[in-house]
Amino acid sequence: MLLSISLILLIGMSLGWICKKLKLPSLLGMLITGIVLGPYVLNLLSPEILSISSELRKIALIIILTRAGLGLDLSGLKKIGRPALLMCFVPATFELIGMLIIGPAVMGLSLLEAAIMGAVLAAVSPAVVVPRMVKLMDEEYGTKKGIPQLILAGASVDDVYVIVLFSTFVGMMQGKGASVISFINIPVSIILGIAIGIGIGVILAFYFKKVHIRDTAKVLIILSISFLLVVAEDSLKLPITFSALIAIMFIGIGLKKKRNEVATRLSVKYGKLWVGAEIFLFVLVGATVNINYLANIGIKAIIVIICALAFRMLGVFVCLIKTEFNVKERLFAMMAYTPKATVQAAIGAIPLSLGFACGDTCLAIAVLAIVLTAPLGAFAIDISYRKLLQSDGKS
Repeated sequence: MLLSISLILLIGMSLGWICKKLKLPSLLGMLITGIVLGPYVLNLLSPEILSISSELRKIALIIILTRAGLGLDLSGLKKIGRPALLMCFVPATFELIGMLIIGPAVMGLSLLEAAIMGAVLAAVSPAVVVPRMVKLMDEEYGTKKGIPQLILAGASVDDVYVIVLFSTFVGMMQGKGASVISFINIPVSIILGIAIGIGIGVILAFYFKKVHIRDTAKVLIILSISFLLVVAEDSLKLPITFSALIAIMFIGIGLKKKRNEVATRLSVKYGKLWVGAEIFLFVLVGATVNINYLANIGIKAIIVIICALAFRMLGVFVCLIKTEFNVKERLFAMMAYTPKATVQAAIGAIPLSLGFACGDTCLAIAVLAIVLTAPLGAFAIDISYRKLLQSDGKS
């Protein structure tokens, strides 16, 4: 395992640096590292580290979501109002509808198979989007109109919505039917996640005021609580649950509201943690990519992904109707809401493991979506935000 860790860090950092010098997003180099080192090419990563890959990716996601919450200014988000709520589910719904139209026509799928594939594809990747929106907030691009806040919050909730839909469609394929409770659980889990996160954040703010400990110890406390929330969500077998990832982000928001100076310092600490976490996240996502599938699906899969993304971008456009955003800002939001990675890596293989006829196709589409949209979406954000968004402070 130690050899695997050193290969992940050294090669991941090196290829990330090379990509950055070539004006490409560094995550592209990290994805390539994972693909090359992974089990489908050189197979240099130990089975032990691959067996805990999903946990390591989740830790990295926890770090960046907490960092986002510690730096998120809700005042900009409150000004937007309705579009902020719509961004949580409308773009994903549009993408799913697009797949229901395109899937049967292009891939010969049934409507239910197309719905499952649409749910696999529809989630935006917080791992790609969140760190870039945090960077925009740090550099104060588009913050007065709440553009990065809007995309950041929407990307965090979008996944909850899509995963519930995916579970429902899989249940229907297995003959269980659609559960009303599953759909009720979408808003309930989001609201409970927000309430739990803010509550913990406020309690921590009070505790940190009364008990003086080092900022490093505070980070360890918050990380430990975050891990417990994830375990609690996974362990609960109740029909109604809460979203741990949303709760984790709102811990930072609650702490920032009550103890802004502490939140600012901890945000810097989490920023340093993200340097290493980012490498593990994207290298291990790359390691899930089976390039053998890519050779078998051809141009049809690319057409399906492009058309689905067009529907998603249309959904973002609909969300932003009657807002103060100008044409450039709307275009940026539409592009920034396209990257796929973490959710597709997590659920893309489930239909195949369950023996569904569409399993191979779902996995291939998920893999191709990661390979195409994660680097291209990140690249689009990185090269366009200075041109399309207004600088509200330091550059």
